[in-house]
Amino acid sequence: MNEGMIRNQWKELTPNIKQHWGKLTDDDLKVNAGSTDYLIDKVEKRYGISHSEAEKQVREFETQISKHAKTQH
Repeated sequence: MNEGMIRNQWKELTPNIKQHWGKLTDDDLKVNAGSTDYLIDKVEKRYGISHSEAEKQVREFETQISKHAKTQH
């Protein structure tokens, strides 16, 4: 999944993001078009983890979503 896909599908992905990271609030996700960097920042702050760990988690999430999307088509 690339940056454009995340930005373009932000609203559709929001429920998945919220389910995956339950500490993220509705306000955290109420942006018109989030990005990978935005999500990494929010995960880092809400969970009190390092930037590299947040980035790793978001990249893994992207891979899961991408694989799921491919099986749906």
